[in-house]
Amino acid sequence: MLPGTSPNATVLDSATRDRTRVLLLFSLSGRLRPRDTALGALVDRYDYGRFASHLMTSQDVLPVPVLDEHVAPRRLRLPHGDHGLGLASLRILVVATPRGDATLVVDCAFAGETTAGDLAAWLATTCFDRERIELDDRPLLQTLTEQLGRPLALGQKVHQLVFPGGRLQRELLSADEARKAILLNEIVYRGRMPWNPATPYDASLAPHLRNHGLTLSALGRGVSVQAGWAPHVENGLMLVAVGMVSALAVLQRTRLAAFAMMKANEQALTDSPTEIRSLISRLSAGVNELQLDLAFGVEAYVDSLLIPEMVMEAFQSSQRDALGIRDSLENSARMVERLTSVISARSAALDAELAERDERRDRTVSGLVAAATLIALPPTLLLAFFGVNGTNVDDHRSILDLRAYGTAYALAWLPFVVLVVIGYVLLRRISTRSGSLLPTSDDDAVPVPPPRPPSGSPRP
Repeated sequence: MLPGTSPNATVLDSATRDRTRVLLLFSLSGRLRPRDTALGALVDRYDYGRFASHLMTSQDVLPVPVLDEHVAPRRLRLPHGDHGLGLASLRILVVATPRGDATLVVDCAFAGETTAGDLAAWLATTCFDRERIELDDRPLLQTLTEQLGRPLALGQKVHQLVFPGGRLQRELLSADEARKAILLNEIVYRGRMPWNPATPYDASLAPHLRNHGLTLSALGRGVSVQAGWAPHVENGLMLVAVGMVSALAVLQRTRLAAFAMMKANEQALTDSPTEIRSLISRLSAGVNELQLDLAFGVEAYVDSLLIPEMVMEAFQSSQRDALGIRDSLENSARMVERLTSVISARSAALDAELAERDERRDRTVSGLVAAATLIALPPTLLLAFFGVNGTNVDDHRSILDLRAYGTAYALAWLPFVVLVVIGYVLLRRISTRSGSLLPTSDDDAVPVPPPRPPSGSPRP
Protein backbone atom coordinates (compact mmCIF):
# COMPACT_ATOMS: atom_id res chain seq x y z
CA MET A 1 0.00 0.00 0.00
CA LEU A 2 1.30 3.48 -0.87
CA PRO A 3 1.90 6.05 1.88
CA GLY A 4 -0.79 8.68 2.23
CA THR A 5 -3.76 6.35 1.76
CA SER A 6 -6.24 4.94 4.22
CA PRO A 7 -8.61 2.36 2.70
CA ASN A 8 -12.13 2.07 4.01
CA ALA A 9 -11.78 -1.73 4.03
CA THR A 10 -9.28 -4.11 2.57
CA VAL A 11 -11.87 -5.71 0.30
CA LEU A 12 -13.10 -2.41 -1.17
CA ASP A 13 -11.90 -0.88 -4.41
CA SER A 14 -12.51 2.63 -3.08
CA ALA A 15 -10.29 4.53 -0.63
CA THR A 16 -9.53 7.95 0.76
CA ARG A 17 -6.22 9.42 -0.41
CA ASP A 18 -4.39 12.05 1.64
CA ARG A 19 -1.81 12.99 -0.99
CA THR A 20 -2.30 13.53 -4.70
CA ARG A 21 -0.52 10.97 -6.83
CA VAL A 22 0.41 11.49 -10.49
CA LEU A 23 1.77 8.88 -12.90
CA LEU A 24 3.56 10.23 -15.97
CA LEU A 25 3.67 7.75 -18.86
CA PHE A 26 6.00 8.53 -21.78
CA SER A 27 6.55 6.32 -24.80
CA LEU A 28 10.19 5.70 -25.72
CA SER A 29 11.44 5.32 -29.27
CA GLY A 30 13.70 2.44 -30.16
CA ARG A 31 13.46 -1.21 -29.23
CA LEU A 32 14.44 -2.37 -25.76
CA ARG A 33 14.33 -6.14 -25.73
CA PRO A 34 13.61 -7.34 -22.17
CA ARG A 35 15.99 -9.94 -20.82
CA ASP A 36 15.93 -12.03 -17.68
CA THR A 37 16.26 -9.50 -14.88
CA ALA A 38 16.33 -9.57 -11.11
CA LEU A 39 13.45 -7.09 -11.08
CA GLY A 40 10.98 -9.86 -11.89
CA ALA A 41 7.52 -9.02 -13.20
CA LEU A 42 5.37 -5.96 -12.63
CA VAL A 43 3.21 -7.93 -10.23
CA ASP A 44 6.31 -8.17 -8.02
CA ARG A 45 6.91 -4.40 -8.04
CA TYR A 46 3.41 -3.10 -7.21
CA ASP A 47 0.45 -4.20 -5.13
CA TYR A 48 -2.40 -5.29 -7.42
CA GLY A 49 -4.64 -6.82 -4.79
CA ARG A 50 -7.33 -9.06 -6.22
CA PHE A 51 -6.07 -8.40 -9.76
CA ALA A 52 -2.75 -10.15 -9.07
CA SER A 53 -4.04 -13.59 -10.07
CA HIS A 54 -4.95 -12.32 -13.54
CA LEU A 55 -1.52 -10.74 -13.93
CA MET A 56 0.25 -13.89 -12.81
CA THR A 57 -1.57 -15.78 -15.57
CA SER A 58 -0.75 -13.18 -18.23
CA GLN A 59 2.73 -12.15 -17.09
CA ASP A 60 4.34 -13.53 -20.28
CA VAL A 61 2.35 -10.96 -22.26
CA LEU A 62 2.68 -8.00 -19.89
CA PRO A 63 5.43 -5.37 -19.96
CA VAL A 64 8.50 -6.25 -17.93
CA PRO A 65 10.34 -3.74 -15.70
CA VAL A 66 13.90 -3.19 -16.87
CA LEU A 67 14.57 -0.30 -14.49
CA ASP A 68 12.99 0.52 -11.11
CA GLU A 69 14.44 3.18 -8.84
CA HIS A 70 13.19 5.11 -5.83
CA VAL A 71 14.69 8.55 -6.30
CA ALA A 72 15.00 11.40 -3.82
CA PRO A 73 12.34 13.96 -4.86
CA ARG A 74 14.80 16.90 -4.74
CA ARG A 75 16.80 15.33 -7.61
CA LEU A 76 13.98 15.94 -10.11
CA ARG A 77 13.93 19.40 -11.65
CA LEU A 78 11.38 20.88 -14.01
CA PRO A 79 12.23 23.58 -16.56
CA HIS A 80 9.76 26.11 -15.12
CA GLY A 81 9.96 25.15 -11.46
CA ASP A 82 7.63 22.96 -9.44
CA HIS A 83 4.72 25.48 -9.46
CA GLY A 84 4.59 25.36 -5.69
CA LEU A 85 4.05 21.57 -5.60
CA GLY A 86 6.74 19.77 -3.64
CA LEU A 87 7.16 16.03 -4.08
CA ALA A 88 6.98 13.60 -1.17
CA SER A 89 8.10 10.54 -3.15
CA LEU A 90 9.46 9.80 -6.61
CA ARG A 91 9.82 6.48 -8.40
CA ILE A 92 11.11 5.96 -11.94
CA LEU A 93 10.44 2.82 -13.95
CA VAL A 94 11.16 1.73 -17.51
CA VAL A 95 9.02 -1.17 -18.73
CA ALA A 96 9.26 -3.01 -22.03
CA THR A 97 6.82 -5.33 -23.80
CA PRO A 98 7.93 -8.70 -25.22
CA ARG A 99 8.19 -6.94 -28.61
CA GLY A 100 10.64 -4.42 -27.14
CA ASP A 101 8.33 -1.36 -26.98
CA ALA A 102 9.46 0.68 -23.98
CA THR A 103 7.53 3.09 -21.75
CA LEU A 104 8.87 5.44 -19.09
CA VAL A 105 6.79 5.65 -15.90
CA VAL A 106 7.39 8.48 -13.40
CA ASP A 107 5.42 7.83 -10.20
CA CYS A 108 5.03 10.99 -8.11
CA ALA A 109 3.25 11.80 -4.84
CA PHE A 110 2.96 15.42 -3.66
CA ALA A 111 3.81 16.49 -0.14
CA GLY A 112 1.07 19.02 0.52
CA GLU A 113 -2.33 20.04 -0.72
CA THR A 114 -2.75 20.48 -4.48
CA THR A 115 -5.10 22.84 -6.27
CA ALA A 116 -6.48 22.23 -9.74
CA GLY A 117 -4.68 25.27 -11.16
CA ASP A 118 -1.23 24.37 -9.78
CA LEU A 119 -1.69 20.75 -10.78
CA ALA A 120 -2.70 21.76 -14.32
CA ALA A 121 0.44 23.90 -14.68
CA TRP A 122 2.60 21.04 -13.36
CA LEU A 123 1.01 18.61 -15.83
CA ALA A 124 1.54 21.05 -18.72
CA THR A 125 5.23 21.44 -17.89
CA THR A 126 5.88 17.71 -17.57
CA CYS A 127 4.09 17.09 -20.88
CA PHE A 128 5.05 19.89 -23.25
CA ASP A 129 8.57 20.39 -21.84
CA ARG A 130 9.27 16.75 -21.00
CA GLU A 131 12.56 16.73 -22.91
CA ARG A 132 13.88 19.36 -20.51
CA ILE A 133 13.11 17.44 -17.32
CA GLU A 134 16.36 16.93 -15.42
CA LEU A 135 17.68 14.51 -12.84
CA ASP A 136 20.71 15.79 -10.96
CA ASP A 137 21.23 18.71 -13.37
CA ARG A 138 21.29 16.31 -16.35
CA PRO A 139 18.56 15.42 -18.84
CA LEU A 140 16.47 12.60 -17.46
CA LEU A 141 16.77 10.51 -20.63
CA GLN A 142 20.55 10.88 -20.63
CA THR A 143 20.73 9.42 -17.13
CA LEU A 144 18.40 6.54 -18.04
CA THR A 145 20.35 5.83 -21.22
CA GLU A 146 23.58 5.47 -19.26
CA GLN A 147 21.95 3.18 -16.71
CA LEU A 148 20.36 0.92 -19.33
CA GLY A 149 23.24 1.03 -21.79
CA ARG A 150 20.80 1.62 -24.66
CA PRO A 151 20.12 4.81 -26.63
CA LEU A 152 16.62 6.01 -25.77
CA ALA A 153 14.54 9.00 -26.83
CA LEU A 154 11.14 10.27 -25.78
CA GLY A 155 8.36 9.41 -28.18
CA GLN A 156 5.25 11.40 -29.02
CA LYS A 157 2.76 9.51 -26.85
CA VAL A 158 2.10 10.82 -23.35
CA HIS A 159 -0.56 10.03 -20.78
CA GLN A 160 -0.82 11.43 -17.26
CA LEU A 161 -2.84 9.61 -14.61
CA VAL A 162 -4.01 11.89 -11.78
CA PHE A 163 -5.21 10.40 -8.50
CA PRO A 164 -6.39 13.43 -6.48
CA GLY A 165 -5.89 13.41 -2.71
CA GLY A 166 -6.75 15.51 0.29
CA ARG A 167 -8.91 18.57 -0.26
CA LEU A 168 -8.90 18.17 -4.06
CA GLN A 169 -10.33 14.66 -3.84
CA ARG A 170 -13.06 15.73 -1.43
CA GLU A 171 -13.96 18.68 -3.62
CA LEU A 172 -14.20 16.57 -6.78
CA LEU A 173 -16.40 13.97 -5.11
CA SER A 174 -18.73 16.36 -3.30
CA ALA A 175 -18.92 19.46 -5.54
CA ASP A 176 -21.93 20.22 -7.70
CA GLU A 177 -21.84 19.51 -11.41
CA ALA A 178 -20.82 23.03 -12.43
CA ARG A 179 -17.93 23.24 -9.98
CA LYS A 180 -16.85 19.71 -10.82
CA ALA A 181 -16.82 20.56 -14.52
CA ILE A 182 -14.57 23.57 -13.85
CA LEU A 183 -12.08 21.51 -11.90
CA LEU A 184 -12.01 18.62 -14.37
CA ASN A 185 -11.76 20.96 -17.34
CA GLU A 186 -8.68 22.62 -15.86
CA ILE A 187 -6.93 19.33 -15.01
CA VAL A 188 -7.88 17.28 -18.07
CA TYR A 189 -6.90 20.05 -20.52
CA ARG A 190 -3.85 21.10 -18.42
CA GLY A 191 -5.20 24.63 -18.09
CA ARG A 192 -5.07 25.19 -21.85
CA MET A 193 -8.85 25.52 -22.38
CA PRO A 194 -10.34 28.60 -20.68
CA TRP A 195 -13.58 28.13 -18.76
CA ASN A 196 -16.27 30.72 -18.30
CA PRO A 197 -18.25 29.98 -15.10
CA ALA A 198 -21.21 31.91 -16.51
CA THR A 199 -21.73 29.40 -19.31
CA PRO A 200 -24.01 26.38 -18.79
CA TYR A 201 -22.45 23.10 -17.77
CA ASP A 202 -21.24 21.04 -20.72
CA ALA A 203 -20.48 17.41 -19.94
CA SER A 204 -18.48 17.02 -23.16
CA LEU A 205 -15.70 19.19 -21.69
CA ALA A 206 -14.93 16.34 -19.30
CA PRO A 207 -15.06 13.41 -21.73
CA HIS A 208 -16.00 9.90 -20.57
CA LEU A 209 -17.02 11.11 -17.13
CA ARG A 210 -18.21 8.47 -14.65
CA ASN A 211 -19.25 9.48 -11.17
CA HIS A 212 -20.30 6.73 -8.77
CA GLY A 213 -20.36 8.89 -5.65
CA LEU A 214 -17.37 7.34 -3.88
CA THR A 215 -15.29 7.25 -7.07
CA LEU A 216 -14.96 9.45 -10.12
CA SER A 217 -13.32 8.89 -13.52
CA ALA A 218 -12.80 11.54 -16.17
CA LEU A 219 -10.74 10.74 -19.25
CA GLY A 220 -9.12 12.96 -21.80
CA ARG A 221 -6.71 12.05 -24.55
CA GLY A 222 -3.64 13.03 -22.53
CA VAL A 223 -4.87 13.21 -18.92
CA SER A 224 -7.06 10.92 -16.83
CA VAL A 225 -8.48 11.91 -13.46
CA GLN A 226 -9.28 8.97 -11.16
CA ALA A 227 -10.54 9.90 -7.71
CA GLY A 228 -11.51 7.67 -4.80
CA TRP A 229 -9.88 4.42 -5.88
CA ALA A 230 -7.83 2.10 -3.67
CA PRO A 231 -4.08 1.73 -4.38
CA HIS A 232 -4.42 -1.70 -6.01
CA VAL A 233 -7.01 -0.27 -8.44
CA GLU A 234 -4.72 2.69 -9.17
CA ASN A 235 -1.90 0.29 -9.99
CA GLY A 236 -4.20 -1.72 -12.26
CA LEU A 237 -5.26 1.47 -14.05
CA MET A 238 -1.58 2.33 -14.49
CA LEU A 239 -0.98 -1.04 -16.14
CA VAL A 240 -3.89 -0.53 -18.52
CA ALA A 241 -2.67 2.97 -19.38
CA VAL A 242 0.86 1.66 -20.03
CA GLY A 243 -0.58 -0.82 -22.52
CA MET A 244 -2.53 1.94 -24.25
CA VAL A 245 0.45 4.28 -24.51
CA SER A 246 2.61 1.45 -25.85
CA ALA A 247 -0.11 0.48 -28.36
CA LEU A 248 -0.39 4.07 -29.60
CA ALA A 249 3.38 4.29 -30.06
CA VAL A 250 3.36 1.02 -32.02
CA LEU A 251 0.51 2.28 -34.21
CA GLN A 252 2.43 5.44 -35.04
CA ARG A 253 5.60 3.50 -35.80
CA THR A 254 3.63 1.06 -37.96
CA ARG A 255 2.02 3.89 -39.91
CA LEU A 256 5.38 5.56 -40.58
CA ALA A 257 6.99 2.26 -41.55
CA ALA A 258 4.14 1.50 -43.97
CA PHE A 259 4.61 4.87 -45.68
CA ALA A 260 8.37 4.30 -45.85
CA MET A 261 7.87 0.93 -47.55
CA MET A 262 5.37 2.45 -49.96
CA LYS A 263 7.95 5.07 -50.96
CA ALA A 264 10.65 2.42 -51.30
CA ASN A 265 8.38 0.48 -53.63
CA GLU A 266 7.54 3.54 -55.73
CA GLN A 267 11.08 4.93 -55.94
CA ALA A 268 12.78 1.64 -56.80
CA LEU A 269 14.34 2.40 -60.22
CA THR A 270 15.73 -0.94 -61.29
CA ASP A 271 15.13 -3.42 -64.09
CA SER A 272 17.37 -6.13 -62.73
CA PRO A 273 15.31 -9.17 -61.67
CA THR A 274 17.80 -9.86 -58.90
CA GLU A 275 17.45 -6.37 -57.45
CA ILE A 276 13.65 -6.48 -57.79
CA ARG A 277 13.55 -9.84 -56.02
CA SER A 278 15.75 -8.41 -53.26
CA LEU A 279 13.40 -5.42 -52.93
CA ILE A 280 10.36 -7.69 -52.71
CA SER A 281 12.11 -9.78 -50.07
CA ARG A 282 12.89 -6.70 -47.96
CA LEU A 283 9.35 -5.35 -48.29
CA SER A 284 7.86 -8.73 -47.40
CA ALA A 285 10.03 -8.98 -44.29
CA GLY A 286 8.99 -5.45 -43.32
CA VAL A 287 5.30 -6.25 -43.77
CA ASN A 288 5.70 -9.35 -41.62
CA GLU A 289 7.14 -7.19 -38.84
CA LEU A 290 4.27 -4.73 -39.19
CA GLN A 291 1.73 -7.51 -38.88
CA LEU A 292 3.48 -8.83 -35.76
CA ASP A 293 3.51 -5.32 -34.28
CA LEU A 294 -0.21 -4.87 -34.90
CA ALA A 295 -1.03 -8.26 -33.44
CA PHE A 296 1.30 -8.45 -30.43
CA GLY A 297 2.04 -4.77 -29.86
CA VAL A 298 -1.47 -3.34 -30.22
CA GLU A 299 -4.25 -5.91 -30.24
CA ALA A 300 -2.83 -7.70 -27.21
CA TYR A 301 -3.30 -4.57 -25.02
CA VAL A 302 -6.57 -3.00 -26.18
CA ASP A 303 -9.04 -5.57 -24.89
CA SER A 304 -10.03 -6.71 -21.40
CA LEU A 305 -8.47 -10.18 -21.53
CA LEU A 306 -5.44 -9.29 -19.39
CA ILE A 307 -7.52 -8.04 -16.43
CA PRO A 308 -11.11 -9.18 -16.96
CA GLU A 309 -12.65 -7.02 -14.22
CA MET A 310 -15.46 -4.50 -14.51
CA VAL A 311 -13.42 -1.62 -13.08
CA MET A 312 -10.55 -2.22 -15.51
CA GLU A 313 -12.88 -2.85 -18.45
CA ALA A 314 -14.72 0.43 -17.90
CA PHE A 315 -11.46 2.41 -17.81
CA GLN A 316 -9.99 0.53 -20.76
CA SER A 317 -13.03 0.95 -23.00
CA SER A 318 -13.30 4.65 -22.13
CA GLN A 319 -9.62 5.27 -22.76
CA ARG A 320 -9.75 3.26 -25.96
CA ASP A 321 -12.57 5.49 -27.19
CA ALA A 322 -10.87 8.68 -26.04
CA LEU A 323 -7.64 7.75 -27.81
CA GLY A 324 -9.36 6.41 -30.94
CA ILE A 325 -7.28 3.25 -30.92
CA ARG A 326 -9.91 1.10 -32.63
CA ASP A 327 -10.14 3.32 -35.71
CA SER A 328 -6.37 3.77 -35.87
CA LEU A 329 -5.86 0.02 -35.60
CA GLU A 330 -8.37 -0.73 -38.36
CA ASN A 331 -6.90 1.91 -40.67
CA SER A 332 -3.34 0.71 -40.06
CA ALA A 333 -4.37 -2.90 -40.64
CA ARG A 334 -5.99 -1.95 -43.96
CA MET A 335 -2.86 -0.07 -45.00
CA VAL A 336 -0.71 -3.11 -44.25
CA GLU A 337 -3.13 -5.35 -46.17
CA ARG A 338 -2.99 -3.07 -49.22
CA LEU A 339 0.78 -2.92 -48.96
CA THR A 340 0.80 -6.71 -48.91
CA SER A 341 -1.37 -6.75 -52.04
CA VAL A 342 1.01 -4.38 -53.82
CA ILE A 343 3.99 -6.54 -52.92
CA SER A 344 2.15 -9.67 -54.07
CA ALA A 345 1.21 -7.99 -57.36
CA ARG A 346 4.81 -6.92 -57.92
CA SER A 347 6.01 -10.42 -57.13
CA ALA A 348 3.49 -11.90 -59.59
CA ALA A 349 4.57 -9.41 -62.26
CA LEU A 350 8.19 -10.34 -61.66
CA ASP A 351 7.36 -14.05 -61.93
CA ALA A 352 5.46 -13.46 -65.18
CA GLU A 353 8.34 -11.40 -66.58
CA LEU A 354 10.87 -14.05 -65.60
CA ALA A 355 8.68 -16.78 -67.15
CA GLU A 356 8.41 -14.77 -70.38
CA ARG A 357 12.15 -14.19 -70.38
CA ASP A 358 12.80 -17.90 -69.88
CA GLU A 359 10.37 -18.71 -72.69
CA ARG A 360 12.11 -16.27 -75.04
CA ARG A 361 15.46 -17.72 -74.08
CA ASP A 362 14.22 -21.28 -74.71
CA ARG A 363 12.83 -20.29 -78.10
CA THR A 364 16.10 -18.58 -79.01
CA VAL A 365 18.16 -21.57 -77.95
CA SER A 366 15.84 -23.96 -79.83
CA GLY A 367 16.06 -21.79 -82.92
CA LEU A 368 19.85 -21.64 -82.71
CA VAL A 369 20.07 -25.41 -82.27
CA ALA A 370 17.73 -25.98 -85.22
CA ALA A 371 19.62 -23.52 -87.40
CA ALA A 372 22.96 -25.02 -86.43
CA THR A 373 21.61 -28.49 -87.21
CA LEU A 374 20.31 -27.41 -90.62
CA ILE A 375 23.48 -25.53 -91.48
CA ALA A 376 25.66 -28.42 -90.38
CA LEU A 377 23.69 -30.99 -92.39
CA PRO A 378 25.03 -30.23 -95.93
CA PRO A 379 28.72 -30.08 -94.83
CA THR A 380 28.22 -33.33 -92.95
CA LEU A 381 26.85 -35.03 -96.05
CA LEU A 382 29.70 -33.68 -98.16
CA LEU A 383 32.32 -34.75 -95.63
CA ALA A 384 30.77 -38.20 -95.52
CA PHE A 385 30.81 -38.34 -99.31
CA PHE A 386 34.43 -37.27 -99.59
CA GLY A 387 35.45 -39.51 -96.72
CA VAL A 388 34.20 -42.62 -98.48
CA ASN A 389 36.88 -44.49 -100.37
CA GLY A 390 34.70 -44.94 -103.43
CA THR A 391 35.17 -44.83 -107.17
CA ASN A 392 33.44 -41.42 -107.46
CA VAL A 393 36.10 -39.70 -105.38
CA ASP A 394 39.33 -38.90 -107.18
CA ASP A 395 42.35 -38.41 -104.95
CA HIS A 396 43.94 -36.12 -107.49
CA ARG A 397 41.06 -33.63 -107.65
CA SER A 398 40.20 -30.87 -105.17
CA ILE A 399 36.94 -31.18 -103.25
CA LEU A 400 36.10 -27.67 -104.53
CA ASP A 401 36.11 -28.86 -108.11
CA LEU A 402 32.48 -28.24 -109.04
CA ARG A 403 32.88 -29.90 -112.47
CA ALA A 404 33.62 -33.22 -110.89
CA TYR A 405 31.58 -32.92 -107.73
CA GLY A 406 28.81 -30.47 -108.67
CA THR A 407 26.16 -33.19 -108.54
CA ALA A 408 27.24 -34.13 -105.01
CA TYR A 409 27.08 -30.50 -103.92
CA ALA A 410 23.64 -30.13 -105.49
CA LEU A 411 22.30 -33.26 -103.82
CA ALA A 412 23.71 -32.15 -100.43
CA TRP A 413 22.42 -28.57 -100.53
CA LEU A 414 19.16 -29.13 -102.40
CA PRO A 415 17.12 -30.46 -99.41
CA PHE A 416 18.36 -27.56 -97.24
CA VAL A 417 17.44 -24.96 -99.89
CA VAL A 418 14.05 -26.59 -100.47
CA LEU A 419 13.36 -26.57 -96.72
CA VAL A 420 14.24 -22.89 -96.44
CA VAL A 421 12.02 -22.02 -99.43
CA ILE A 422 9.10 -24.00 -98.03
CA GLY A 423 9.48 -22.32 -94.64
CA TYR A 424 9.61 -18.88 -96.27
CA VAL A 425 6.47 -19.60 -98.30
CA LEU A 426 4.60 -20.86 -95.24
CA LEU A 427 5.57 -17.77 -93.23
CA ARG A 428 4.39 -15.55 -96.10
CA ARG A 429 1.06 -17.38 -96.18
CA ILE A 430 0.62 -16.95 -92.45
CA SER A 431 1.40 -13.24 -92.75
CA THR A 432 -1.02 -12.87 -95.68
CA ARG A 433 -3.84 -14.63 -93.81
CA SER A 434 -3.26 -12.50 -90.73
CA GLY A 435 -3.43 -9.35 -92.83
CA SER A 436 -6.66 -10.43 -94.48
CA LEU A 437 -8.43 -10.34 -91.15
CA LEU A 438 -8.47 -6.55 -91.25
CA PRO A 439 -10.54 -4.63 -93.83
CA THR A 440 -8.30 -3.23 -96.54
CA SER A 441 -10.92 -1.27 -98.50
CA ASP A 442 -14.33 0.23 -98.08
CA ASP A 443 -15.85 -2.79 -99.80
CA ASP A 444 -14.45 -5.13 -97.15
CA ALA A 445 -15.77 -3.05 -94.25
CA VAL A 446 -18.92 -4.10 -92.46
CA PRO A 447 -21.77 -1.75 -93.47
CA VAL A 448 -23.15 0.35 -90.65
CA PRO A 449 -26.89 1.06 -90.75
CA PRO A 450 -27.83 4.74 -90.85
CA PRO A 451 -29.13 6.23 -87.61
CA ARG A 452 -32.88 6.07 -87.10
CA PRO A 453 -34.52 9.49 -87.44
CA PRO A 454 -36.24 10.79 -84.33
CA SER A 455 -39.95 10.26 -83.97
CA GLY A 456 -42.02 12.94 -85.62
CA SER A 457 -39.40 13.85 -88.25
CA PRO A 458 -40.21 13.27 -91.95
CA ARG A 459 -38.72 10.14 -93.49
CA PRO A 460 -36.66 10.61 -96.70
